[in-house]
Amino acid sequence: MQIDVFSDPICPWCFIGKRRLERALAARPSIPSTINWRAFQLNPAMPAAGMDRGAYLTTKFGSATEADRLYRHIGQVGALEGIGFRFDAITVTPSTVDAHRLIRFAGLHDCQDAVAENLFSAYFLRGLDIGERAILLEIGEDVGLDTDLIDRYLSSTEDVEAVRNEDMHARQIGIEGVPCFIVNRRYALSGAQEPEAFFSLFDMVQEEARQATL
Repeated sequence: MQIDVFSDPICPWCFIGKRRLERALAARPSIPSTINWRAFQLNPAMPAAGMDRGAYLTTKFGSATEADRLYRHIGQVGALEGIGFRFDAITVTPSTVDAHRLIRFAGLHDCQDAVAENLFSAYFLRGLDIGERAILLEIGEDVGLDTDLIDRYLSSTEDVEAVRNEDMHARQIGIEGVPCFIVNRRYALSGAQEPEAFFSLFDMVQEEARQATL
C-alpha cells in the first residue's frame, strides 16, 4: 500500500495527522505500506528569509487574539497525540521550499519519514527556523545524511521547481488544505482525521488485492 502525504512542515495539523496515520497503521500491522511525503506550501509567496511570526499571524488571522484562540485549540488536540506544541517559542514563519527539498533529498536515501518527523519537531517543539540552512543541515545529519552533500544540494537550485510543481499539482487535483493522504493513488482522505477514518481505505486496498489474486 502506497500512501502519499501532502503536507507542509509548518502545518501543525500535518504533525497531528502524522501521529494519527501512525496509529492507524499500528492498528493494522498486517498491511505493508510505503509512505511518500509530498510538497504543499501553506505560504507559496513567502519570502526566502521568512517573516516575523507575530506579523504573520496578525496578517493571516486578523489579530493576535484570534491566533492565540486557534493555536490553543490546536495545542489541546496535539497534547492528546503526545505532541507538546511550543507555539510560544516560534519567532519566524519560514519559507518551506528548502525544507521540502530536504524531504525530497531524503527520499533518495530512504529516510523521508525521519526527516519529516525532525522538521516537525524542530519547528513545533523547539521553535527553530527550518528555513535556515544550518538547521536543515542539523536535521539531515541527525538521520545519518551527509551534510556536505546536503549543503551542495541546497546551495544549488536543484528541485526548487520540482517542489513548486508538486505544490501546483496538488492544487490542480483539488487539494486545498493539508494534510491530505492519498492511498494507492486512488483514495483520498483530507485533514488530520482520527485513525479510524483510515480503516475504510485500508479495507478497500485489501479487498482490491484479494480480488486481484482470484
